[in-house]
Formats: sequence, C-alpha cells, structure tokens
Amino acid sequence: MNLADVRAGFLAAGIPAELVSEVLDQYVETKRRYYLDDHRPTAVEGGRFCEAVTRVLEWALLGAYTPLGKPLPGLNEKRLNTFFSAQGKPDGLRVHLPKALCFIYGIRNQRDAAHLGDGIDPNTQDAALVVNTLDWMMAELVRVFHTVTPDEAHEIIAGLITREVPVIEEIDGQPVCSKQLAVSDRILVFLYRAGRDNGLELKELKRQMRHNHLGNLTTAVRRLDEKGLVLLHPATNKAHITRNGMREVESRKLLEPA
Repeated sequence: MNLADVRAGFLAAGIPAELVSEVLDQYVETKRRYYLDDHRPTAVEGGRFCEAVTRVLEWALLGAYTPLGKPLPGLNEKRLNTFFSAQGKPDGLRVHLPKALCFIYGIRNQRDAAHLGDGIDPNTQDAALVVNTLDWMMAELVRVFHTVTPDEAHEIIAGLITREVPVIEEIDGQPVCSKQLAVSDRILVFLYRAGRDNGLELKELKRQMRHNHLGNLTTAVRRLDEKGLVLLHPATNKAHITRNGMREVESRKLLEPA
C-alpha cells in the first residue's frame, strides 16, 4: 500500500479531503526533514501534524472540526475529557491519540528547557522521539479508518516514505544522481533513498541507477552485503540498506550535492 492508497482509504472512511491532505502532507514533510538529518526544533516538531490530527479527532468524535487556519482550543484537561467522553467510539481515537497529542505538544513546548550536560544533542534525541510517536499515530489512524490489524498498519506506515536525498532528483519518474560516485556508493545512496524497510529489487535498482549490466551490479551489491552495509535478501532478492550502511552514507556525506 502506498501513500495514494492510504489517502483513498481515509477519504472512503469519510474524513474531509482537506484534513486528509493536511495529515499526510505534514507527516511526509516531518519524516523527510528527519531523514535529511535536519533535527532543528522548527523542522521536526510534529506540531502541524498534530494540529491536523486534532481536527480529525474533532470530526470523528465531536461531529465538527475547527476550520484550517483558525486557532485550535488548548488541549487542557477539560478538552481531553470531551474526547474521552465520546460514546461508542474506538479507544484509539477517544483515548490513546489524544494522550499522544498531549505528549508531542509537551515535547514541542519544552524544547528550549535545560537538558542535562550528558553529551546528548537534545534536538536529535527529541526528534527521534517525536517521529517515532508520529509513526505510531499514523499507524493508529490507518488501523482505525482502514480496519486493518496493528501489524498490518505498521507495515503500511513503514513503507510510506521514500527519503528525499539531495544528491538525487527525479525527472518524470527517473531518478538522476547529480554527482560522480563509485558504483558501490551510488548503490548505497539509491538504497538509502528507498528506505531500509522498502529496499529495491535488483532490476529496479539497475533501472534507477541506469546501470548497464545487471550481473556487475549484483556483484557490487553482494560485496556490500559481505561488508554488512547492504542486505541482499535471500527470499525476495531485494537489496536493503542496513543501519551500518545508513551511517556510512551519512558519515561520508554522500548525500550532499556536488
């Protein structure tokens, strides 16, 4: 299932189109900034996504939502009780998502608070927490409105986002690498872009890289597999970048434009 399928499922469930667009657009943008290692509070805070989700909850639980562009009421105890008290609604919408919203708003509003001098970058630490919570929230929305199991919802969310890599642009469906890289480095960059869970079939990797010989490309992928930077999955014959491979790409700054 791709982003278009998720959008269609939300619309089929009756969620207003402008709210569907706002939820998905803000989710994709927050994840995109996170994948680009942009952990500034203004880039990865989850605030606008949460505002969109709050409106979806208003629509689902209260029958009407605050118009886009108009300030939302604060998520105080009285407001939360309004959501909690919605009768006959799924607990995910009525209880769990409102609590997750409060959690994200708490992180967002206290980013400038003092952190212990433990050598941990608070922006990176907070951003990781925020995006993982956003993943859970999106999975919960998919589970409720697409009527799928929690495991299926997680798999759908894991496959939604393709990393937007600065060194690669896409023209009419064809990715183009903007600088000269060794074949092994290009493989890592294209797999990084695809995402660890998604991966790419070798033929699709060849198409995206515009590589001449599948055999040579396969050999290069296997060498990266031996180094632990790529997994060539024996069951699917898809290539997946590993966490070590992602660190290699980031530490060597392979994503930076020429």
